Amino acid sequence: MFKLESRRVILRDMQLSDEAAFVELTQDEKYQRFYSEEDCRAEKYRQLTQLFIEQAQAQPRTAYQLAIEDKLTGNFIGTVCLRLESDLQASIGCGMSRRYQGTGLMQEAASLLVDYGFNQLGVHRMYAETISENRAAIKLCKYLGMVEEGRFHQHRFFKNQWWDTLVLAIRSNEWQQRSTVILR
Repeated sequence: MFKLESRRVILRDMQLSDEAAFVELTQDEKYQRFYSEEDCRAEKYRQLTQLFIEQAQAQPRTAYQLAIEDKLTGNFIGTVCLRLESDLQASIGCGMSRRYQGTGLMQEAASLLVDYGFNQLGVHRMYAETISENRAAIKLCKYLGMVEEGRFHQHRFFKNQWWDTLVLAIRSNEWQQRSTVILR
């Protein structure tokens, strides 16, 4: 089983036992603000749990959709992912239970996975795409050293409105300059 550890979190492959906590996380109305109605159904997240388990077995592995486990309690507290793409690029994403937000645990988890992507998988450029109103995601990306590379106006339509999306990214050489500070 894939596993990365930092001071306060363990990143590991998703397991069927994570399903209930994962579904609960995604059903929080604060979490659902930036997702379409279709993407908010509990059944979708049950199916995704199974997909993430299957993706962990793929050879070669191209998706790291990992559970974030609180080292202190052993609880599933969120998920963080890295998806390998062509030309040594990868996308990242995450979600965390509301009761753990604001604790720095997501910063720790995301830093750990970004570092793995650059230093172990040989990724050249890592990016995230998010709804422009998702301030927490943007703040996390900037913490990781990502800069805004583009804004797509009225790019997604859900919840009866058009949403702008942002693309933020960082390259390996930029990460290497920052990582000693972030991963201390």
